[in-house]
Amino acid sequence: MMATVRLSFSPAPVHVRTARLVGVAVARRAGVREGLLDEVRLAIGEACTRAVALHRQYGVAEPVLVEMNDSGAYTVRVVDRAPIEASIGLTALAPDELAQESLSEDALTTGVGFALLAGFVEDLQVRPVDEGIGTEVRMVWPVGR
Repeated sequence: MMATVRLSFSPAPVHVRTARLVGVAVARRAGVREGLLDEVRLAIGEACTRAVALHRQYGVAEPVLVEMNDSGAYTVRVVDRAPIEASIGLTALAPDELAQESLSEDALTTGVGFALLAGFVEDLQVRPVDEGIGTEVRMVWPVGR
């Protein structure tokens, strides 16, 4: 049975912990191996922290969206509504290239977050949202059903 859990929260750092807790609970129920749960927790925390930071940096009051789905694999989407230019160019760099770039303080929020996420998640996609302004960070982990 496919289950989708959606969580939206105001862009405040205090809510990132809640998103991590919910994300790990859904991952455990979905059948993600126990050894991957720390990576799931860290990745969801990093993606949500990045989204909150971008919302605050650009004065976006809309909520951050987190969607977790266990159909086939455990998929987590974190959607921010910050201007897409906040991440243009950085997503195309490999993490090792990103580490060598000279980034502005604003770009560090996005770039370092992506580099950390790439270390936690093998199946990671970052792309513009389908509708409106923003970025979707999509992370996938295998389930052991």
